[in-house]
Amino acid sequence: MQPASPDRTSDKPHSAPPFRPTPPSLWRDADFRRLWVGQTASQFGAQAGQVVLPLVAVVSLDAGAGQLGALRAVEQAPILLLSLFVGAWVDRRRSRTVMVLADCGRALAMAAVPAAYLLGVLGLPALLVAALLVGVLSVFFDVAYQASLVRLVARGQLARGNSALEGSRSAAQIGGPALGGTLVSLFSAPLATFAGAFFFVVSSVSICRIRAREPLPVHPEGPVRIWRQIHEGLRFVAGNSSLRAVGLASALYQFSFAALMTVYLLYLPRGLHLPGTAVGLALAATGPGAVVGSLLAARLPGRFGFGPVLVASAVLADGVMLCVPALHGSPAVTLPALMGINFLFGTFSQLVNVTTMAVRQAVTPLRIQGRVVATINFAGMGLTPLGSLLGGLLTVQWGLRTSLLLTAAAMALSPLFMALSPLARLGRTLPDEHPPAAG
Repeated sequence: MQPASPDRTSDKPHSAPPFRPTPPSLWRDADFRRLWVGQTASQFGAQAGQVVLPLVAVVSLDAGAGQLGALRAVEQAPILLLSLFVGAWVDRRRSRTVMVLADCGRALAMAAVPAAYLLGVLGLPALLVAALLVGVLSVFFDVAYQASLVRLVARGQLARGNSALEGSRSAAQIGGPALGGTLVSLFSAPLATFAGAFFFVVSSVSICRIRAREPLPVHPEGPVRIWRQIHEGLRFVAGNSSLRAVGLASALYQFSFAALMTVYLLYLPRGLHLPGTAVGLALAATGPGAVVGSLLAARLPGRFGFGPVLVASAVLADGVMLCVPALHGSPAVTLPALMGINFLFGTFSQLVNVTTMAVRQAVTPLRIQGRVVATINFAGMGLTPLGSLLGGLLTVQWGLRTSLLLTAAAMALSPLFMALSPLARLGRTLPDEHPPAAG
């Protein structure tokens, strides 16, 4: 994703955790390898489950489009509804304990589906409950794992650590759905959910084997007031110029990207007349690009500076999408061009993601990491439903090609915002930690 100082749990200048020596290489660090294996297995389980659970509804329960939409909404809703609360809760717990319990819970929820099927009691209500539990526990795991890295590795290793973790997440985004589809084709859809349960068990076992002691973050004495904790996270992000820029740029990007994807998914089959297989190939090219971007994020910021890499990558990622409305011709011409565009978009978007994550971890004190993760996730994802609606309205009013150009241009405003913010001035080393506002 410097020299060690005595205390990482206080609000003193950022340094290595007191319980971790600085290893010569992350890959020689057995504890980091265990975290990486656990996070990778968990991501594979989550990605496979996102394919298998809907297939259970369609294939085994004969669910309609409305029921399938409800299933997906139930699994995704906890991101918006619970992120801020989970961030405040995770900040007062050991992140690895939260990750293990979340994985155990998801394993049980996934295993309950084939068990109910074999007992003859599987129905849509039971599947909705399983999807809801998986969605809720995924919010806990995702917030905790982003907070866990900064408690495990030295400050100077955050960029490389994030690169490794995000690289495996990208690989899971590519391989997880394919694995889920393959298992459904080999076994019945309900039995294929055992794969998700298996991966979650592997993750919990690997994370349990981390030996480094993780102390509880230091918090003021007195009763816990959840709204005050959430407010502290919100105020810290709003009061820190770098985090404020990350949150606002993320909100602008996610809103515009949601609008663009609504148009894009219509444009490929109807505007460019691509068959379904070609659409899948075009979209799949983003995944390998994300893996490359994760690898580049381990080295480029230290060589060229975090600010220049962040702004340049955002310009290239968003700018390349402006090429899509210009495509014409037969699928033999447009498909290779689309795959190249999506590969570059995946590469530079992931470079932005990993770099901003390292910056966020560096400037945030240990005791408030979870709340900052949750606040930025909430800011980034909160406007996506409105963006999707806007994309549909633009398509009705202006047509596919014009709407695609407008949404791509709107997305390109995000790097302009970054260029005018303090993020653009970051150098080759991560910025110092800033103390949170008193709360």
